[in-house]
Amino acid sequence: MAGLLALPAKAAPLRIEITEGVVEPLPFAVPDFIPENAAAGEWGNRLAQVVADDLNGTGLFIQTPQDAFISRPTSFAAPVQYNDWKAINVQALIMGAVTVGDGGQLTVKFRVYDVFSGQELGKGLQFQGTTEGWRRMAHKVADAVYSRITGESGYFDSRVVYVSETGPKDDRKKRLAIMDYDGANVQYLTDSSSIVLAPRFSPTGDRVLYTSYATGFPRIHVLDVGNTQSRILESQTGVMSFAPRFAPNGQTAVFSISEGANTDIFTMDLASGTTRRLTNTPAIETAPSYSPDGSRIVFESDRSGSQQLYIMPAGGGEAERISFGPGRYGTPVWSPRGDLIAFTKQHKGRFHIGVMRTDGSEERLLTASFLDEGPTWAPNGRVIMFTRETQGASGQASLYSVDVSGRSLRRVRTPDAASDPSWGPLQ
Repeated sequence: MAGLLALPAKAAPLRIEITEGVVEPLPFAVPDFIPENAAAGEWGNRLAQVVADDLNGTGLFIQTPQDAFISRPTSFAAPVQYNDWKAINVQALIMGAVTVGDGGQLTVKFRVYDVFSGQELGKGLQFQGTTEGWRRMAHKVADAVYSRITGESGYFDSRVVYVSETGPKDDRKKRLAIMDYDGANVQYLTDSSSIVLAPRFSPTGDRVLYTSYATGFPRIHVLDVGNTQSRILESQTGVMSFAPRFAPNGQTAVFSISEGANTDIFTMDLASGTTRRLTNTPAIETAPSYSPDGSRIVFESDRSGSQQLYIMPAGGGEAERISFGPGRYGTPVWSPRGDLIAFTKQHKGRFHIGVMRTDGSEERLLTASFLDEGPTWAPNGRVIMFTRETQGASGQASLYSVDVSGRSLRRVRTPDAASDPSWGPLQ
């Protein structure tokens, strides 16, 4: 989808160094992308707006409004008037152009400039697709800008699967939905005839594991995102299976099975259906999540008397407790970078989303509310999305995102109430 333009470039010093402390947002400008033919007229503003929204939402950038511009580019090939942008303190300038060809073929190209050094940052890029995919192309532009200035991979061209909720709290209808990371392009994957819980994307984003009550009690299903066809994972007859998650290889699922008062963790080879038991204690052990290299699993257990986090080898064996702070810990999820584990914490009547190192050190709480739960990581390990529910009989669940440093808490707008997000890979 992307092609390089043959444009000269020099190394430029513009860079945001992301630390856990306060980061001063970098001022940037995105003039409307220049329409290069008559059919492209409506698309220039749309593309620029999505790029600006993506960057603004990180908390690392701050947009200079277009009404502050001294000059406006009229040609993609025209020299940049650096002094006009310096005068309004723009540090990063994103210049784009768009063409619409026959059959709705959309071509988007862009360049990024370091205004104060007077240099282009990286090389110009070009994306081609259809007008229906225009938002994806805008996200790809924003990902490239983000990557060049932060040195990290982006996360804007990604999707989230979640549970869409409608109806009163005592008769809530739930169905699986998928959306762009920012809440756009919502599509429904199941109907609301049965309760669905805990959808989890595969590493390649083509399948979803989830728990369904379609048979009357919880069973794990696997769904093909492309055709929305699903099948039950046959584990054991007459038992409840839930809390599924893919292994990094996409060929194995880890999940919990509950028999009576006992809940343990199992794995299943998705091709053969062969299951293997990983834990065998009188405790309730659930919410397993693999490390990115597939060698370890973090999970929650009450084997110590209260809900805490543990790590064990991926094949089972001795588990090491990693959570020791006050309160209860659950729903652990390993970061794609491998360095952090996100979790839900309950303490003194409040719920928090937090992160800690994989040895349990450097615990940091990022949020606090009546009910925050179920974190999921952006594909670059920089942002966490989670569910926040409001109090009372009319309380509803919504999706929020927060930076791993606790900055930039934002609500993700969805058509209905929403819960249980799972962030997929870059597309």
